[in-house]
Amino acid sequence: MSEESSNIEHRWTNLRASMMKTFGKKPDLNAILFLIGIQELGKGVTNFTKEEKQDLMHIATCKVFSLSGFYELERVDEEGWPHYRSVKPIPFANLKEQDRMLKWHIIEYFDRSEEF
Repeated sequence: MSEESSNIEHRWTNLRASMMKTFGKKPDLNAILFLIGIQELGKGVTNFTKEEKQDLMHIATCKVFSLSGFYELERVDEEGWPHYRSVKPIPFANLKEQDRMLKWHIIEYFDRSEEF
């Protein structure tokens, strides 16, 4: 494992541990994306449909990848849901690299928002 990968995994573990203190259990990647989506929607926790939960995770993915210029916020619809557009393609990567890239972007998101 490279030093960069090791650092990302260390920071990822710390982020999850911090969230465990807040939520009482250690969230996985999908749960963290869901939480980011809720935060970006800005309506608080409510009962979301399965489709809305998927949309929230999509919003979160776009938001975190917007930190590197892959997406940008295009508009917010009349119901308050953000819509992103792809600005440049995310580089092709195998699953392990995709996982690491997503974790890095999530860590950056929380570093910038200082939520956890």
